[in-house]
Amino acid sequence: MRINYAAKTDVGMKRDNNEDNLLVFPEQNVFAVFDGMGGHAAGEVASAIAVNEVKEFFTFTGKDEDATWPFKADRERTYDENRTVTAIKLANQRIIEQSEQDGAKKNMGTTAVMVHFVERNGSGAQALIAHVGDSRVYLFRDGRLQRVTIDHSLVEEYLRLGKITAEEAKTFPQKNIILRALGQQKIVDVEINAFQPHPGDIFMLCSDGLSGMVSDEMMQAILQKTSGLDAAAKKLIDTANANGGIDNVTVILAQFLPN
Repeated sequence: MRINYAAKTDVGMKRDNNEDNLLVFPEQNVFAVFDGMGGHAAGEVASAIAVNEVKEFFTFTGKDEDATWPFKADRERTYDENRTVTAIKLANQRIIEQSEQDGAKKNMGTTAVMVHFVERNGSGAQALIAHVGDSRVYLFRDGRLQRVTIDHSLVEEYLRLGKITAEEAKTFPQKNIILRALGQQKIVDVEINAFQPHPGDIFMLCSDGLSGMVSDEMMQAILQKTSGLDAAAKKLIDTANANGGIDNVTVILAQFLPN
Protein backbone atom coordinates (compact mmCIF):
# COMPACT_ATOMS: atom_id res chain seq x y z
CA MET A 1 0.00 0.00 0.00
CA ARG A 2 0.98 3.62 -0.44
CA ILE A 3 -0.01 6.49 1.81
CA ASN A 4 -0.02 10.01 0.36
CA TYR A 5 -0.06 12.68 3.02
CA ALA A 6 0.08 16.35 3.89
CA ALA A 7 0.56 17.84 7.36
CA LYS A 8 0.38 21.39 8.65
CA THR A 9 0.28 23.10 12.03
CA ASP A 10 -0.28 26.77 12.86
CA VAL A 11 -0.20 28.84 16.03
CA GLY A 12 -3.57 30.41 15.16
CA MET A 13 -4.62 34.03 15.65
CA LYS A 14 -4.79 34.34 19.46
CA ARG A 15 -2.01 32.24 20.98
CA ASP A 16 1.66 33.16 21.45
CA ASN A 17 3.00 29.64 21.14
CA ASN A 18 1.96 26.41 19.48
CA GLU A 19 1.29 23.59 21.96
CA ASP A 20 0.27 21.18 19.19
CA ASN A 21 2.75 18.69 17.79
CA LEU A 22 2.38 16.18 14.99
CA LEU A 23 4.08 12.99 13.90
CA VAL A 24 4.40 11.94 10.28
CA PHE A 25 6.28 8.64 10.13
CA PRO A 26 5.67 7.11 6.68
CA GLU A 27 8.30 4.39 7.18
CA GLN A 28 5.93 2.80 9.71
CA ASN A 29 2.69 4.24 8.24
CA VAL A 30 2.05 6.12 11.48
CA PHE A 31 0.40 9.55 11.60
CA ALA A 32 -0.50 11.32 14.84
CA VAL A 33 -1.61 14.66 16.29
CA PHE A 34 -1.05 15.73 19.90
CA ASP A 35 -2.69 18.83 21.39
CA GLY A 36 -0.75 19.83 24.50
CA MET A 37 -2.20 21.51 27.57
CA GLY A 38 -0.83 23.03 30.76
CA GLY A 39 0.41 26.55 31.37
CA HIS A 40 3.93 28.00 30.99
CA ALA A 41 4.51 26.25 27.65
CA ALA A 42 4.30 22.86 29.40
CA GLY A 43 1.68 21.74 26.89
CA GLU A 44 4.14 21.88 24.04
CA VAL A 45 6.61 19.88 26.16
CA ALA A 46 3.99 17.17 26.75
CA SER A 47 3.02 16.92 23.08
CA ALA A 48 6.70 16.87 22.01
CA ILE A 49 7.43 14.03 24.47
CA ALA A 50 4.50 12.10 22.98
CA VAL A 51 5.84 12.53 19.43
CA ASN A 52 9.31 11.36 20.44
CA GLU A 53 8.12 8.36 22.45
CA VAL A 54 5.72 7.11 19.80
CA LYS A 55 8.32 7.45 17.05
CA GLU A 56 11.00 5.74 19.15
CA PHE A 57 8.70 2.85 20.08
CA PHE A 58 7.62 2.24 16.49
CA THR A 59 11.24 2.43 15.32
CA PHE A 60 12.43 0.00 18.01
CA THR A 61 9.62 -2.54 17.53
CA GLY A 62 9.80 -2.16 13.74
CA LYS A 63 13.30 -3.63 13.85
CA ASP A 64 12.39 -6.47 16.20
CA GLU A 65 8.87 -7.84 16.53
CA ASP A 66 9.93 -9.92 19.52
CA ALA A 67 11.16 -6.89 21.47
CA THR A 68 9.92 -6.79 25.05
CA TRP A 69 7.23 -4.18 25.71
CA PRO A 70 6.80 -2.18 28.91
CA PHE A 71 3.10 -3.13 29.14
CA LYS A 72 1.26 -6.42 28.93
CA ALA A 73 -0.51 -7.07 25.64
CA ASP A 74 -4.29 -7.42 25.60
CA ARG A 75 -5.04 -10.95 24.36
CA GLU A 76 -8.20 -9.85 22.62
CA ARG A 77 -6.30 -7.43 20.41
CA THR A 78 -4.05 -8.11 17.44
CA TYR A 79 -0.31 -7.52 17.54
CA ASP A 80 -0.71 -4.28 15.62
CA GLU A 81 -3.53 -3.00 17.84
CA ASN A 82 -1.48 -3.75 20.95
CA ARG A 83 1.56 -2.07 19.44
CA THR A 84 -0.43 1.09 18.67
CA VAL A 85 -1.98 1.26 22.15
CA THR A 86 1.37 0.55 23.85
CA ALA A 87 3.05 3.44 22.01
CA ILE A 88 0.46 5.85 23.44
CA LYS A 89 0.63 4.32 26.92
CA LEU A 90 4.40 4.74 26.85
CA ALA A 91 4.01 8.41 25.92
CA ASN A 92 1.65 8.81 28.89
CA GLN A 93 4.21 7.25 31.24
CA ARG A 94 7.03 9.51 30.02
CA ILE A 95 4.92 12.67 30.36
CA ILE A 96 4.05 11.76 33.94
CA GLU A 97 7.72 11.04 34.75
CA GLN A 98 8.76 14.45 33.38
CA SER A 99 6.00 16.32 35.19
CA GLU A 100 6.97 14.67 38.49
CA GLN A 101 10.59 15.78 38.02
CA ASP A 102 9.81 19.41 37.24
CA GLY A 103 7.32 21.39 39.31
CA ALA A 104 6.77 23.89 36.49
CA LYS A 105 5.45 21.07 34.34
CA LYS A 106 3.11 19.60 36.97
CA ASN A 107 -0.18 18.41 35.44
CA MET A 108 0.98 18.99 31.86
CA GLY A 109 -0.78 16.77 29.40
CA THR A 110 -1.79 16.22 25.81
CA THR A 111 -4.51 14.66 23.74
CA ALA A 112 -3.49 11.94 21.29
CA VAL A 113 -4.96 10.77 18.00
CA MET A 114 -3.23 8.29 15.72
CA VAL A 115 -3.83 6.41 12.49
CA HIS A 116 -1.60 3.39 11.85
CA PHE A 117 -2.01 1.64 8.50
CA VAL A 118 -1.17 -2.06 8.52
CA GLU A 119 -1.32 -4.94 6.08
CA ARG A 120 -0.51 -8.50 7.10
CA ASN A 121 -0.54 -11.97 5.55
CA GLY A 122 -2.93 -11.17 2.75
CA SER A 123 -5.68 -10.27 5.21
CA GLY A 124 -6.24 -6.86 3.63
CA ALA A 125 -5.24 -3.41 4.79
CA GLN A 126 -6.49 -1.88 8.02
CA ALA A 127 -6.44 1.62 9.41
CA LEU A 128 -6.05 1.40 13.18
CA ILE A 129 -7.39 4.54 14.83
CA ALA A 130 -6.40 5.19 18.44
CA HIS A 131 -7.25 8.26 20.51
CA VAL A 132 -7.33 9.84 23.93
CA GLY A 133 -9.09 13.19 24.42
CA ASP A 134 -10.84 15.46 21.91
CA SER A 135 -8.49 15.52 18.92
CA ARG A 136 -10.31 13.83 16.08
CA VAL A 137 -10.13 11.57 13.05
CA TYR A 138 -12.52 12.01 10.14
CA LEU A 139 -12.90 9.78 7.08
CA PHE A 140 -13.42 11.40 3.69
CA ARG A 141 -14.83 8.75 1.34
CA ASP A 142 -16.74 9.18 -1.94
CA GLY A 143 -17.05 12.90 -1.37
CA ARG A 144 -18.54 12.56 2.13
CA LEU A 145 -16.86 13.44 5.42
CA GLN A 146 -17.72 11.53 8.58
CA ARG A 147 -16.22 11.65 12.03
CA VAL A 148 -14.92 8.29 13.21
CA THR A 149 -13.75 9.15 16.75
CA ILE A 150 -15.91 10.18 19.69
CA ASP A 151 -14.40 12.92 21.86
CA HIS A 152 -13.53 11.98 25.42
CA SER A 153 -15.11 15.22 26.62
CA LEU A 154 -17.82 16.40 28.99
CA VAL A 155 -19.97 17.80 26.18
CA GLU A 156 -19.80 14.50 24.25
CA GLU A 157 -20.68 12.55 27.39
CA TYR A 158 -23.70 14.81 28.02
CA LEU A 159 -24.78 14.32 24.40
CA ARG A 160 -24.43 10.55 24.73
CA LEU A 161 -26.51 10.53 27.92
CA GLY A 162 -29.17 12.75 26.33
CA LYS A 163 -28.62 15.55 28.86
CA ILE A 164 -28.19 18.12 26.09
CA THR A 165 -29.16 18.38 22.42
CA ALA A 166 -26.75 18.76 19.49
CA GLU A 167 -27.89 22.38 19.22
CA GLU A 168 -27.19 23.03 22.93
CA ALA A 169 -23.79 21.36 22.55
CA LYS A 170 -22.65 24.20 20.27
CA THR A 171 -22.85 26.73 23.12
CA PHE A 172 -22.19 24.36 26.03
CA PRO A 173 -20.22 26.42 28.62
CA GLN A 174 -17.80 23.61 29.63
CA LYS A 175 -17.02 22.78 26.03
CA ASN A 176 -13.27 22.48 26.61
CA ILE A 177 -13.40 20.02 29.53
CA ILE A 178 -11.90 16.72 28.43
CA LEU A 179 -12.28 13.51 30.40
CA ARG A 180 -9.13 11.72 29.22
CA ALA A 181 -5.65 12.91 28.31
CA LEU A 182 -2.05 11.72 28.45
CA GLY A 183 -0.15 12.84 31.53
CA GLN A 184 -3.10 12.95 33.93
CA GLN A 185 -3.20 9.43 35.36
CA LYS A 186 -0.73 6.56 35.49
CA ILE A 187 -3.14 4.23 33.68
CA VAL A 188 -4.64 5.71 30.53
CA ASP A 189 -7.53 4.14 28.65
CA VAL A 190 -6.68 4.28 24.94
CA GLU A 191 -9.63 3.78 22.61
CA ILE A 192 -8.78 1.88 19.42
CA ASN A 193 -10.89 0.86 16.43
CA ALA A 194 -10.01 -0.83 13.15
CA PHE A 195 -11.34 0.36 9.79
CA GLN A 196 -11.04 -1.21 6.36
CA PRO A 197 -9.84 1.54 4.05
CA HIS A 198 -11.10 1.84 0.49
CA PRO A 199 -8.79 3.02 -2.31
CA GLY A 200 -8.62 6.82 -2.24
CA ASP A 201 -9.94 7.19 1.33
CA ILE A 202 -8.55 10.23 3.12
CA PHE A 203 -8.18 10.06 6.90
CA MET A 204 -8.07 13.53 8.44
CA LEU A 205 -6.49 13.90 11.88
CA CYS A 206 -6.93 17.25 13.60
CA SER A 207 -6.70 19.12 16.87
CA ASP A 208 -9.80 20.91 18.17
CA GLY A 209 -8.33 24.15 16.83
CA LEU A 210 -9.71 22.97 13.50
CA SER A 211 -12.87 21.08 14.49
CA GLY A 212 -13.85 23.83 16.95
CA MET A 213 -13.56 26.61 14.35
CA VAL A 214 -14.75 24.95 11.12
CA SER A 215 -18.01 23.02 10.80
CA ASP A 216 -18.01 19.45 9.49
CA GLU A 217 -20.02 20.69 6.48
CA MET A 218 -17.39 23.32 5.66
CA MET A 219 -14.52 20.82 6.07
CA GLN A 220 -16.33 18.47 3.71
CA ALA A 221 -16.80 21.26 1.15
CA ILE A 222 -13.10 22.15 1.31
CA LEU A 223 -12.07 18.54 0.72
CA GLN A 224 -14.57 18.21 -2.13
CA LYS A 225 -13.42 21.36 -3.91
CA THR A 226 -9.66 21.45 -3.29
CA SER A 227 -7.37 19.34 -5.44
CA GLY A 228 -4.19 18.11 -3.79
CA LEU A 229 -3.66 17.21 -0.14
CA ASP A 230 -1.24 20.10 0.56
CA ALA A 231 -3.65 22.68 -0.80
CA ALA A 232 -6.54 21.15 1.17
CA ALA A 233 -4.56 21.13 4.44
CA LYS A 234 -3.61 24.78 3.92
CA LYS A 235 -7.20 25.74 3.10
CA LEU A 236 -8.50 24.00 6.24
CA ILE A 237 -6.03 25.91 8.45
CA ASP A 238 -6.66 29.21 6.67
CA THR A 239 -10.40 28.76 7.21
CA ALA A 240 -9.94 28.06 10.96
CA ASN A 241 -7.89 31.25 11.25
CA ALA A 242 -10.37 33.27 9.18
CA ASN A 243 -13.11 32.13 11.57
CA GLY A 244 -11.21 33.50 14.56
CA GLY A 245 -8.33 31.05 15.04
CA ILE A 246 -8.71 31.06 18.82
CA ASP A 247 -6.53 27.98 19.25
CA ASN A 248 -3.50 26.30 17.67
CA VAL A 249 -4.63 24.33 14.64
CA THR A 250 -3.12 21.12 13.27
CA VAL A 251 -4.23 18.84 10.46
CA ILE A 252 -2.86 15.71 8.78
CA LEU A 253 -4.44 14.29 5.64
CA ALA A 254 -3.42 10.68 4.96
CA GLN A 255 -4.73 9.06 1.78
CA PHE A 256 -4.79 5.29 1.39
CA LEU A 257 -3.79 3.93 -2.02
CA PRO A 258 -3.38 0.20 -2.61
CA ASN A 259 -0.35 -0.94 -4.60
